[in-house]
Amino acid sequence: MILIKIGGGKKINLDYICEDIKILIDQQGEKVILVHGASVARDEIAEKMGAPTKTITSPTGISSVYTDKTAIDIFLMTYPGLVNKRIVAKLQSYGVNAIGLSGIDGQLWKGKRKTAVYVKEGAKTKLITDNMTGKVTKINFNLINLLLNNKYLPVICPPALSEENEIINTDNDWACAVMVGALKIQKMISLFEASGLLKKFGDESSLIKNVDKNKLDEYFIYTQGRMKKKLLGAKEAFAQGLKQLYWSDGRIKNPIIKALKGEGTIIS
Repeated sequence: MILIKIGGGKKINLDYICEDIKILIDQQGEKVILVHGASVARDEIAEKMGAPTKTITSPTGISSVYTDKTAIDIFLMTYPGLVNKRIVAKLQSYGVNAIGLSGIDGQLWKGKRKTAVYVKEGAKTKLITDNMTGKVTKINFNLINLLLNNKYLPVICPPALSEENEIINTDNDWACAVMVGALKIQKMISLFEASGLLKKFGDESSLIKNVDKNKLDEYFIYTQGRMKKKLLGAKEAFAQGLKQLYWSDGRIKNPIIKALKGEGTIIS
């Protein structure tokens, strides 16, 4: 079983990804789970609706999206709506029997809502109580196994459900880590708009090829923005039993096959 996570960037090539997924399933007999983002589509629609995406930063420097009730509505339009169904349709066009789900469906992803979060605003720290976010803590692994055993490919995205059955925004990388533990996944591939983990942001020649999973803390100095969350998610995934994590380029031909051959960053 392989878990594939794809970012929500505009340059991610879905055709190339779907081609490789078809190969994994038909030629290698793999069971595949796909988790995706939709940040670019979300931001574009939010702008058109006059409610642009707002980013907040924790006192430790971790950035996240401020998610009030309006943001949740936009989230539902873009993640399980527009983007999820486009990915499912694309996979179907390649002969892959995909089925689209959000974390809400069948209580697939459940977590604890953060009722209060501290954020940095300049030199000040502010408490926010209306942010509809939380961390996934529980996976409906029976539903995923039911789909996989009946030859479906689950295509999963946020949001999740809180313990009180509220709709909450959640971090994909952390949710993937919890899935690793629940489903005993040993290999995970994360595809985004870079060749892997870079020492210098935007400099593809500074690619870090191999990372020791026991020394992940040493690599936070090379991360910024979303990459910090990816690294935190990676730490949790290995704590949950992951054996190998591949960070690679979702823009290139055969991105999954090349990632598995080492054309990116391998964390193990």
